[in-house]
Amino acid sequence: MNEKSSGSFIVAVDGPAGTGKSSATKRIADLLGLIHVDTGALYRGVAYLCIEAGFDLNFDESDHGAITKIAQKAQLEFRRMKNRNPANRLFVNGKDVTTQIRSPELSLMASKVSAIPEVRGALKELQRTLGASAPSILEGRDIGTVIFPQANLKFFLTASIDERAKRRLSEIEAQGGDSLSFEEMREQIRIRDEGDMNRAIAPLKKAEDAIEIDTTLFTLDQVVEKMAALIQEKRR
Repeated sequence: MNEKSSGSFIVAVDGPAGTGKSSATKRIADLLGLIHVDTGALYRGVAYLCIEAGFDLNFDESDHGAITKIAQKAQLEFRRMKNRNPANRLFVNGKDVTTQIRSPELSLMASKVSAIPEVRGALKELQRTLGASAPSILEGRDIGTVIFPQANLKFFLTASIDERAKRRLSEIEAQGGDSLSFEEMREQIRIRDEGDMNRAIAPLKKAEDAIEIDTTLFTLDQVVEKMAALIQEKRR
């Protein structure tokens, strides 16, 4: 698929959990009038359905077929809703699961589910369709390397693991979720990083032509300002 020839302007934002991808892309989408596609939320949506179906983190290869069928049948849709935080809501089979999919358990389940090649295949075309429908900014872990390798502009966000753990704890608390200790959150992030970077299919890595931004010592405003300026320059 040649994204550049489709007439859409596509920005790919990759990086591990807690680097500010979601917060930055949401702000940039609103600021520049781009469609925001949170691809990680799609995998969380599938993970949500898997848990609903009785699977847990101990599932093994013999379960891959059943989990793939769940992914293939899932109806995943983003809807923007005023006066809601966040405004960009994920609906799974018609149900708003935006809050539920942000729990630590769902994060780990999403990481395991996303390592199944057939699940990634099931969601690949959906991500491409969502991104190519209009000028878009997509966030995830393989946007610039697999989903849209010819994206007009690519970013790779990083941050120290301690800072990322602090941010995730603050995010969960702000949404009213059950909070873990700092040490527990830090370990969960480490485990997820390891799984995302070492999976056989579409591992988390920086695209060769991506602009890397270490967000550890920057405020969200500073990150958004830097990224937005580079995007506007590219669109001229």
